[in-house]
Amino acid sequence: MPTLTKSNIDYDKRNLSDKTLLQLYYNMLKPRLIEEKMLILLRQGKISKWFSGIGQEAISVGVTMALKPSEYILPMHRNLGVFTTREIPLHRLFCQWQGKASGFTKGRDRSFHFGTQDYNIVGMISHLGPQLGVADGIALANLLKNNGQVAAVFTGEGGTSEGDFHEALNVASVWQLPVIFCIENNGYGLSTPTNEQYHCKHLADRGKGYGMESFILDGNNVIETYTKVKKLVESIRKRPRPILIEFKTFRRRGHEEASGTKYVPKELMDEWETKDPIENFRSYLFSKKILSPVIDEQYVSEIKAEIDTALESAYAEEDIIPNETIELNDVYKDFEYQDIKPSSKVKELRLVDAISESLKQSMNTHKDLVIMGQDVAEYGGVFKITEGFVEQFGKERVRNTPICESAIVEVAMGLSIVGMKAVVEMQFSDFVTSGFNPIVNYLAKSHYRWSQNADVVVRMPCGAGVAAGPFHSQTNEAWFTKTPGLKVVYPAFPFDAKGLLATAINDPNPVLFFEHKALYRSIRQDVPADYYTLPFGKASVLKEGNSVSVITYGAGVHWALETLDNNPDISADIIDLRTLQPLDKETIINSVKKTGRAIVLQEDSMFGGIASDISAMLVEECFEYLDAPVKRVASMETPIPFAVQLENQYLAKGKFESTLRDLLSF
Repeated sequence: MPTLTKSNIDYDKRNLSDKTLLQLYYNMLKPRLIEEKMLILLRQGKISKWFSGIGQEAISVGVTMALKPSEYILPMHRNLGVFTTREIPLHRLFCQWQGKASGFTKGRDRSFHFGTQDYNIVGMISHLGPQLGVADGIALANLLKNNGQVAAVFTGEGGTSEGDFHEALNVASVWQLPVIFCIENNGYGLSTPTNEQYHCKHLADRGKGYGMESFILDGNNVIETYTKVKKLVESIRKRPRPILIEFKTFRRRGHEEASGTKYVPKELMDEWETKDPIENFRSYLFSKKILSPVIDEQYVSEIKAEIDTALESAYAEEDIIPNETIELNDVYKDFEYQDIKPSSKVKELRLVDAISESLKQSMNTHKDLVIMGQDVAEYGGVFKITEGFVEQFGKERVRNTPICESAIVEVAMGLSIVGMKAVVEMQFSDFVTSGFNPIVNYLAKSHYRWSQNADVVVRMPCGAGVAAGPFHSQTNEAWFTKTPGLKVVYPAFPFDAKGLLATAINDPNPVLFFEHKALYRSIRQDVPADYYTLPFGKASVLKEGNSVSVITYGAGVHWALETLDNNPDISADIIDLRTLQPLDKETIINSVKKTGRAIVLQEDSMFGGIASDISAMLVEECFEYLDAPVKRVASMETPIPFAVQLENQYLAKGKFESTLRDLLSF
């Protein structure tokens, strides 16, 4: 019998069975023993990095055991206990940390940056904040499905300083989402102490500002954590609402092992070592004769044997052999395009009407599709595209959002995780900057990282020509064509807009759908009345000629058509790209090989735009066919001005004809 020491934590057994208490102990012991082994392997150079959760096991284990296995948990990098309590095979975990194929990311990401649908776990990304909004999306899906389930999401006290935290709490409160926000307040954000991170007594106090219940729990007391969270979860299942919990704990290792802990006062470290959640719980269980030395030794022996066996199998697995085709194919989820032909029945529609009609028909086609955005419900959106949608589809599926672009993109990602579809309207494409991080770092990378697609369309009203000034006029498609994992669509006509938007919503991958505001009510066309689709990556050849290839998209298409109509002597191919990612390279190259000259017209400013990439591609692919340099025409290298005369000067439209003539005379 070991020497018994009095526990430094006050435990209240309540009505818990001995079996449950032993399971709590076992589930804490397992991640601790794994971590101790990992620290040895780290010193031996057999793993590259480790983020330790030693001393915080009670939180991960208590929360995970309080939830049903079918309920989603979104952990952080110190929540190994979440993964082991959900009984993920150690072989797979060890392969993940060693970059082997049997891990969860095929060697593409490390440590805990992964999720798994098999165990209803959604891992973090290094930007920390986005997972809070993703939890909102999962909780929203639970609410819409009325399945009585709860989502739990973790963050550290440092992560509560990020805007995503505040946006996620606000959305969850406004929508009364069944989600538990778990703050692990462990004293330091890397080396920054809490008094330099926030200026309030308790982080739980922030819940009051968002109109939600909040609690402070001893994060080292596994019984308190388990019983309180279990009680709250059962309450939320009956009455959906968000709850904020601050767990008081401490980080007894470095932020990651290389960081060390020299910045931590020794007396503070010593104090928290006396509050070790496992040592104290072990003493308590011994004192109550619930745990015996024989059972304890059996647990340790059993877990260590499992660790050793799993490590051996992980080491034995062959290293990943790089395969370029596999890597490229995993950026997007496979999409089997279904070509739904247009009907012969047509009606004249403006671009704005075609988009609205396509959305409406997609809402009827996909009963799990949710539209979200500022003022999209009763008001119908600032451009009235969703006017009347609330009456037809209800406020559950057509949702006004607070002004929080980041959180709403994250909510859309959460909906996708549980198999739903989302369309997010950016009121103006300029405002996407406030939601940029989750688009380029979460939506774009998820399928490549752990095979989780982002079934999200982000609608982007964009463009100049309406005297809206620097903050409502950008055409910022190049920000996203640069990012692998995103698709970018930019129609110029009502017919294309309707069919391409239907395809975008069908596509299980993230799509940025650009809609030029100046074209909304100025361009009309006969459009099929029924639902139909158009393929991505297929440009439209609007005019055919022999002297030059004009390659453009969006408003540039109409500028080019107007210029050619005014200059009937110019024989030109006019290519409307329609989609920028994927890009129809074949049509572009074949046209230029035929004409020998190319001019690329874009509304965006020149440097870093899509025209530069197309120009470079043509020089590489068509050099021997070119009779003149490839020309680019773009708008000025300035922000977009408000005054009409300045805006006209800014836009590429005024330069196109003269540049085209110069090219033809070369």
